[in-house]
Amino acid sequence: MVRNIQVHRGVAPVNDRKHKMKIAQIAPLMESVPPLLYGGTERIVSYLTEELVNLGHDVTLFASGDSISAANLVPCVPTALRLDSRIRDTIPYYMLMLDRVRQLADDFDILHFHIDQFQFPLFRSIAGRTVTTLHGRQDLPDLLPLYIGFDDMPLVSISNDQRRPVPKANFAATIYHGLPINAHTPTFQPKGGYLAFLGRISPEKRVDRAIQIARALGIPLKIAAKVDRVDEVYYRTEIEPLLKEPGVEFIGEINEQEKTRFLGDALALLFPVDWPEPFGLSMIEAMACGTPVLAFRCGSVPEIIDEGVTGIVVETMEDAIAALPRVVALDRHKVRQRFERRFSSTRMAEDYVDLYRTLLHKSKSASEFGRLLPLQTDDTVAEKLGLHLA
Repeated sequence: MVRNIQVHRGVAPVNDRKHKMKIAQIAPLMESVPPLLYGGTERIVSYLTEELVNLGHDVTLFASGDSISAANLVPCVPTALRLDSRIRDTIPYYMLMLDRVRQLADDFDILHFHIDQFQFPLFRSIAGRTVTTLHGRQDLPDLLPLYIGFDDMPLVSISNDQRRPVPKANFAATIYHGLPINAHTPTFQPKGGYLAFLGRISPEKRVDRAIQIARALGIPLKIAAKVDRVDEVYYRTEIEPLLKEPGVEFIGEINEQEKTRFLGDALALLFPVDWPEPFGLSMIEAMACGTPVLAFRCGSVPEIIDEGVTGIVVETMEDAIAALPRVVALDRHKVRQRFERRFSSTRMAEDYVDLYRTLLHKSKSASEFGRLLPLQTDDTVAEKLGLHLA
């Protein structure tokens, strides 16, 4: 069983680093890879996939058919599921995708899943050749039995805080997200004179806090965000009335080109979350543009922000209002430099390659390396959970 492997430069021997691997990336189907607009997980899968190709590996991407990649694309649905309003249940499409992955599994050295835990029972016989990056919150009580039952499936956390609710899960590493260095051109003298909010409009993202902060300081606020179906009632009843406040502008979802200008011209990004944020991609997108971040202390936030360099972390609304002038005054050149040092997609891909090799080495050493076995009845999970099957 793999436990708490730390990924560092030099984990794999140099000759191993040069060996080309056959890698499968299994992406969510809700958005294309990369997404046209909002879609943090799919965007990270895209950045990772392209960097792995650039590093010389043979990469296959299982994703929606409207995805674009330099890797070999295996289309699992014609278009991103979010684009089809007729779809009410996405699980059948994931089952079909995983069946396709099973058919081709023996063609790959490593299978990297980005779809939560659907694959656990289907790929357990080759657990050492798989890794699952957890992109979402882990503080849901129902997840703990799952990780106890499938404690041989290697996992990657995207922040150390993400691990906290599930300490018994089989975490192999924490690997922070990264962006291509040239994805966003930094702006060192912003001209917009506004504060920015970027992301989803949902209760946990607390755009209402952003509006209150901007109004208290008399600074315009621009909101670039999407509204998911599940949050439409919340948007209409709680947020839409606030958008009528003076100085508040809602511009909806934006693409990557628009994002560079939107973030670069902002005085600061407001990240007023009120939930255990697993990572917070918009924080490093702002840093890539040279824009400092004012964020609330929740989840991964203290790990991602370098206090007093790339932003300031606060606990209360009063703290946020008082800290904003200091955030705006931070050196935008240093914000960009720290982004390049910590959050490049090249660093992310190299960390994953090191992890792949470590997992494969351990799997071979334990004589677990082999072909995918046929599905069979296995009471192991039930026994670990103290269940008795008839």
